[in-house]
Amino acid sequence: MEPRRKRWLVTALAIGLVGAVAASGAIVAGAATLSGDSHPTAVAAKWTLPPTTGFVDYQLGGSYTPPDGVTVVARDASSVPAKDVYSICYLNGFQTQPADRKWWLKKHKSLVLFRKGKPVIDQNWPDELILNTSTKSKRKAIAKIMAVKIKNCAKKGFDAVEFDNLDTFTRSKGKLSAGNNRELAKLYAKTAHTAGLAVGQKNTAEYARSWKKKVGFDFAVAEECYRWDECKAYTSVYGAAVIDIEYADDLRGTFADACAAKSSPDLMVLRDRDLVTPKNRDYVFEHC
Repeated sequence: MEPRRKRWLVTALAIGLVGAVAASGAIVAGAATLSGDSHPTAVAAKWTLPPTTGFVDYQLGGSYTPPDGVTVVARDASSVPAKDVYSICYLNGFQTQPADRKWWLKKHKSLVLFRKGKPVIDQNWPDELILNTSTKSKRKAIAKIMAVKIKNCAKKGFDAVEFDNLDTFTRSKGKLSAGNNRELAKLYAKTAHTAGLAVGQKNTAEYARSWKKKVGFDFAVAEECYRWDECKAYTSVYGAAVIDIEYADDLRGTFADACAAKSSPDLMVLRDRDLVTPKNRDYVFEHC
């Protein structure tokens, strides 16, 4: 299936934790080991899962004051978290951002995926290079480079993080496997927990059940799970801790239909494809 995400951001990070994951809405605490340094240090990690009441807003295209009743807001990692709501930090964890293309090719060419002498790109996002997650050493190197991003999310005051492009292996022309990306996601999840952030699985519904435990995901962020009949794949695993964004330009039926569907999560929002701010004439925001 063709990728159908709307993505805007940067990247993620890496390394270490042994913790516990609790039910939706709970605070989770565990002893963690931050292994990014040569001398690991034991730290206490606490994170809070998203609330399952109220409304959600997805603001990757620009930040603005959340509408009344919104309790969860996702924003680009270059933004600051919204005030007085649960805030999710968006990071691109498996391919590069357009502005970073030259930097990766110059400084870390070996960590970019190549095929027949050319970097492999996301066909829907031709300025984004796919990162090479094929070996343990490459995954560790990528994680080390990205570590600053997740730490910045925590320092800014975000409550959670979501890592986009978990499914780059489907666009790698056979050079990457699902297991490769799963192992990198595991590093990201451990680092996020160590930093005190909950971790959201972004899309890739078919791996929800097996990867929740293997990776350490705490909740899910899905795009168009109603449109693609995937909501149950998430809610059967994460329960009420599922956020779904439907897009107005590709909606199946009406948004009322989507809200009424038995498998649809409570935290479902209808947005415009470009996720613009209310000042833009194309802005769309509806909630169930």
